[in-house]
Amino acid sequence: MREDNFLSLTGNLVIAFFGLSGFAILARSISVDDFGQWVLFTAAGAFIEMFRFGITNTGLIRYLSGTSEEQRISFLGSNAVIGTAATAIVAAIILFCNIYFDTAIQHSGYQLFFKWYPLLAFINLPWNNALVVLQADRLYGKILALKAINSVGFFLVLLINYFFFSMTLQEIVWAYLIINIITSLVSMLAQWDGLQYIRKATAASSKTLLHFGKYTTFTLVGTNLLRSADTFIISLSPLGNAAVALYSIPLKLTELQQIPLRSFAATAFPKMSKASMQHKIEEVKAVFYAYAGALTYLFIAVSLFTFVFADVFVLILAGKKYVQTDPVTGFNAVTIVRVFSLYGLLLPIDRMTGIGLDSINKPGVNALKVLFMVIANIAGDCIAIFMFKSLVLVAVASILFTVVGIWIGMYFLDKELDLRYSDIFSSGIKFYRSLLQKLQHKKVITV
Repeated sequence: MREDNFLSLTGNLVIAFFGLSGFAILARSISVDDFGQWVLFTAAGAFIEMFRFGITNTGLIRYLSGTSEEQRISFLGSNAVIGTAATAIVAAIILFCNIYFDTAIQHSGYQLFFKWYPLLAFINLPWNNALVVLQADRLYGKILALKAINSVGFFLVLLINYFFFSMTLQEIVWAYLIINIITSLVSMLAQWDGLQYIRKATAASSKTLLHFGKYTTFTLVGTNLLRSADTFIISLSPLGNAAVALYSIPLKLTELQQIPLRSFAATAFPKMSKASMQHKIEEVKAVFYAYAGALTYLFIAVSLFTFVFADVFVLILAGKKYVQTDPVTGFNAVTIVRVFSLYGLLLPIDRMTGIGLDSINKPGVNALKVLFMVIANIAGDCIAIFMFKSLVLVAVASILFTVVGIWIGMYFLDKELDLRYSDIFSSGIKFYRSLLQKLQHKKVITV
């Protein structure tokens, strides 16, 4: 378990470093307005990709965790068919909107998304499929390699541009597309994406994935909406692109908090799913307790560090112009970062309840949980932005909807697993105590 966690965490740390570094360089390379457009391009793209891949991704990971080779090939083929069809539908809808609502789009800040995302959707399909297959097989080293090609490649483009060129925003988008082409070609040549099995798809495997996916699609879209709704609503408000750019700084920094969360979650879900399919309920509970507890204690330290050094993080990531109160909008990014550091304390148990529900084949309940969180978030954002015109209160709304999610998730998971809440914290202590003992044992052997 610890080897998987280490590889997953290392991979996410490396990718986050280059992602944040690229973000910092881009914030310094282009105007605030152009930077706001880039944020909207990537945020809208990430939201749509939750729909595209949410149909099959979670189900594929679950069913590949305990199937025969014949069933495996069938599921991979069905995943390829469904993913390609979903991509085609999404691309067609976006192209239609771009043609018939051209004037409105040109004045909205979303012109990059509507113009280029349909092409990007087909370009990044193979390598995104590969990530899911590799996660199901717990091949975290290969996941790291694939993500590194994409993230490091684009980072190098931005770095070279910063020192030697002055590319326009349009040219940066072209470079982004080229990097995604290279990443997909690697995944296809290595045959990690499963597209070679597209003819092996069966009606039964497709139906199984779609049945599971009708819930997980909403869950993933809703989860992404919880992160991106703030940006979308701000972009539609009178606050404009400048506020989008400013709010994106603390929002990006919260990804630092989520690095260990994504890493541990990526290893926890296949294990809990396998145990659930084998009817080992006590093993499911043990994994849930260990991960939820260990992550909660870790996030206490991470959140405290983020709160204390919020101004330093903003300075490093975006430069001096974002550390002080913005003269145009009147908002301060450092204050928002500190609010988000408190929000980070709640993330581990919220995420693990969602993973737990999916792993025991209760995706519908998890979708319900996310629905209530989305409603709470959107309501809170609208009140914060349109009534109080405050970005700080938008961040506060994130805390409130997460509390709602934790309560709902624990309530339904307890009904299925008969949980003891105190075991979350005691298991977390046992996790670190065991880790410390192992480190001490290795030190004694070395000496």
